[in-house]
Amino acid sequence: MQDITESIRPGTNDVLAGPILRQARPGRLVLWLVAATDQPLALALYRDDDGRRQIADDTIALDSRHRRDLRIGKHAWMIFIDIDLGAAGVEPLPEGTPIGYDVLVGDDLVSLAAAEPGLCYDGESRPRFVIKTRLDSLLHGSCRRPHHASGDGMARADRWLSARRSDSDDWPAAMLLTGDQIYADDVAGPMLRAIHALIARLGLWPETLEGAVLDDSEALYACSACYYRRDELLPQEKVNRDLRDRFFGGTRKPVFTSASSGNHLITLGEVLAMYLLCWSEVVWRGLEYTRPELDEEESRRYDEEAAVIDAFVAELPAVRRVMANTVTAMIFDDHDITDDWNLTGEWMDTAYGHPFSRRIIGNALIAYLLCQGWGNRPEAFEDTVWPSVVRHIEARDNAAHDALIDHLLEFHDWGFMLDTEPAVLVLDTRTRRWRRGRAPAKPSGLMDWEALSEMQGHLMNRDSVVMVSAAPIFGVKLIENIQRVFTWFGKPLMVDAENWMAHRGAAHTLLNIFRHGKTPENFTILSGDVHYSFAYDITLRFSAARQRIWQITSSGVKNEFPRRLLDWFDRLNRWLYAPYSPLNWFTKRRRMHIEPRRPSPADHGERLVNGAGMGYVRFNEHGQPSEIRELCADDSDVLFERDDDERA
Repeated sequence: MQDITESIRPGTNDVLAGPILRQARPGRLVLWLVAATDQPLALALYRDDDGRRQIADDTIALDSRHRRDLRIGKHAWMIFIDIDLGAAGVEPLPEGTPIGYDVLVGDDLVSLAAAEPGLCYDGESRPRFVIKTRLDSLLHGSCRRPHHASGDGMARADRWLSARRSDSDDWPAAMLLTGDQIYADDVAGPMLRAIHALIARLGLWPETLEGAVLDDSEALYACSACYYRRDELLPQEKVNRDLRDRFFGGTRKPVFTSASSGNHLITLGEVLAMYLLCWSEVVWRGLEYTRPELDEEESRRYDEEAAVIDAFVAELPAVRRVMANTVTAMIFDDHDITDDWNLTGEWMDTAYGHPFSRRIIGNALIAYLLCQGWGNRPEAFEDTVWPSVVRHIEARDNAAHDALIDHLLEFHDWGFMLDTEPAVLVLDTRTRRWRRGRAPAKPSGLMDWEALSEMQGHLMNRDSVVMVSAAPIFGVKLIENIQRVFTWFGKPLMVDAENWMAHRGAAHTLLNIFRHGKTPENFTILSGDVHYSFAYDITLRFSAARQRIWQITSSGVKNEFPRRLLDWFDRLNRWLYAPYSPLNWFTKRRRMHIEPRRPSPADHGERLVNGAGMGYVRFNEHGQPSEIRELCADDSDVLFERDDDERA
């Protein structure tokens, strides 16, 4: 690899990624950023801000009470900022009015917003946000695959917010990223090459690899199978050939998607670099990398991907800006770690039973914690996981690395709740699976009985709630039944047979929770995962229960379903599961009316919308969705309208 390591001088341009606004409450602010050097920082706050005032109302020195720093490389510091405003002697911030902020860098406290004006919207001097404890609207979406040939839904969200800067009432209370913020298992060749160039530039820490055919990360980056042929790097003994087929082979799904494991990220440095390259244009500036040695077919693919990656990078300033100006919450799905993560008990036994695949999964989970999970609820990790993180960063040896991975694999507190009205309950549907004891090759339930019971406790005695489930709870019946057929033939990995109805125990427990007399009257379910978007209105049959349910799915931010295939599925689903079709009585949802909403304009699909974008939901005073839209990356809008003549 070309040596592109550079000396990095202190200055405001040291901030490589962020700031990302993770939480904003009257008494608390949580931010995340990455810098090239360890420098003094301060935070300037502007109350009731028009974006142009010169003097801050409050300036807070960010010392050890308010920040934690992790050195992830020679020239890379990850900085976690969690400010208790009361403890800092600052009055609570007002709700419902614009709040401006600026990160001040270095001994001279130089404005980051002045050095990086791209963080600010036109006519504004700094990032601005609004604190809303009443959830009046939000943005949501999942599945952002950098080398998919479409626009970026997060960039569309930035343009949408830019057009509404004059009235903070129109700003969303939060942006929810509901899974697959990165694709650790499906990486373009040029992106992987850029990852390695960034690792060299920042000096991200190397690691040794246990159980692999290569000794360490440097050998991996230099080997001939590094690009497009990584699935060859697992051990070749018979038992490990099984491992290769189950762990990497599970990503080949010719029926629904065409994912590739040939560039699967392996080292912690690779996954951390991927996050930086997906969230910030700064790390791309001056980043030089050359084409590796490839065969003819790989070279053709590399060139095609390079053009898409160039377009992806061009939209990153907008992505960075919207994350700096909007409270952003995140939860994992499978691609943040690896495709089909924990899909079946058999998959789990195989993947966690080998040190190399365990390390691959563990590295992605460490990166998720540092880049996504921490900001959702820092206190959840303070006395549990964080000491292991610090030991690993300080020791940087295999024992500390494996101990941290072991700790994370046993950690089951990834879910969280946003303290709004209605509350937003974000579910961990990945690490607390309901395994099948007698049929480990079949899909596990997305949450086990204990996790579902805890969820019910969070729901009790509320009037309304917004639930985030990475996979739709009420999906497309036809596609779910196709998945069921593949599961019956013992091939759940081929079709991502991951839906709530695939496991009898999880499905019945969940549906009973919806029918419980003390659970909320209004359930809004936000989901992603499936690479298309839709909205359902759901009511209960044969029951005096008062619950109303809305299933709203927005997927993907930068991904799509094979277009012709989805058109057929959309049409067949309407024909086969019409209002009075007897097929409805063979599903677990037969006690519910499910009314699909019609996309408008109609040329986006009959009921399913296929196109990259970001979802938008506005709520009325009762916590019910009053407006459901898909903000498409091509700058069109799709409104999901009720169709009272149809039941599915």
